Amino acid sequence: MTALPLVRPLTRGEVETLMDWARVEGWNPGLADASAFHAADPEGFIGCFVNGAMAAGISAVRYGSDFGFIGLYIAHPDFRGKGYGQTVWDAGMAHLEGRTIGLDGVPEQQANYRSMGFEPVYETFRWSGSFAAGATNRVVDITPDLISVVVDYDRKFFPSQRDAFLA
Repeated sequence: MTALPLVRPLTRGEVETLMDWARVEGWNPGLADASAFHAADPEGFIGCFVNGAMAAGISAVRYGSDFGFIGLYIAHPDFRGKGYGQTVWDAGMAHLEGRTIGLDGVPEQQANYRSMGFEPVYETFRWSGSFAAGATNRVVDITPDLISVVVDYDRKFFPSQRDAFLA
């Protein structure tokens, strides 16, 4: 007999498992994304567990009091088609209830997200490349004296305060 699924916030190690699932699917989560998102909202990574195994997960990260962002919505291949993705989606949406919610919807999933009430606002472009020889001397670490400048710049483009995320 299968136990009822358990839904709860993920530990940092479980977040890394979720990131690994995304990499296997060909997604490109950033190298330090999990740490930044976890700092913004430690309860914002949610998993659905079946008989002790993580079946699905989502990030539903709160920023300030009025904005949230959905990402890393994924079910392990062994658990797909059984409703665990919907279970974790519902938990993520409950975590963000009352907020404006954004998400990065890949084109293949946009019809699915529309059916859940989301609408495209803009198109995302993905860029990649490498630095030309000698160009790295213009890249600097964000030291404590620069954090306030980065936070001020970010507020011009992001719909909510996210100081913990940026730090």
